Amino acid sequence: MRQLPSYLLAALLSVSVSAFAAEPLYVVKSVELNQPAEVVWKKVSDFGDLGAWHPAVAKTDIVAGKNNSVGAKRVLTLQDGGKVNETLTAYNPKQKSYAYKITDGVLPVNEYASTVSVHSNGDGKSVVVWESHFLPKAPADEKAASDTIKGVYDGGLNQLKTLFQ
Repeated sequence: MRQLPSYLLAALLSVSVSAFAAEPLYVVKSVELNQPAEVVWKKVSDFGDLGAWHPAVAKTDIVAGKNNSVGAKRVLTLQDGGKVNETLTAYNPKQKSYAYKITDGVLPVNEYASTVSVHSNGDGKSVVVWESHFLPKAPADEKAASDTIKGVYDGGLNQLKTLFQ
């Protein structure tokens, strides 16, 4: 029996493994608000206080770095006591957006990266867009992971609607 050269075997294995790798899931939610983008940005822009506009968050602590600076790390304590660790990966007040990733926590996701942005929608209105891509913690739990993130976004965006209507 002929043996495959090791580099060829490695290439074949990497192709077969990547064929079974999970595709990232993507969630995007938005809400239109009857307030100017500048007013809404003031509320959502504080990486160190997600609880100011999300009802599931009991407390936000900046545990490393400087708030609203790339590299800042926060720990969210949820109303049920669960914790989520996040790192700020981008912050652009001019474009009214920031991005962050979850590094550890109770949510059923891995490799989660998200962006929150506020856009002017004319006539003193704005739109908040919250989007992310991620993998489920367990490969068979795509629906649970996606539904959880959708629920998180709905909770925060609905609260913004309540605050600004």
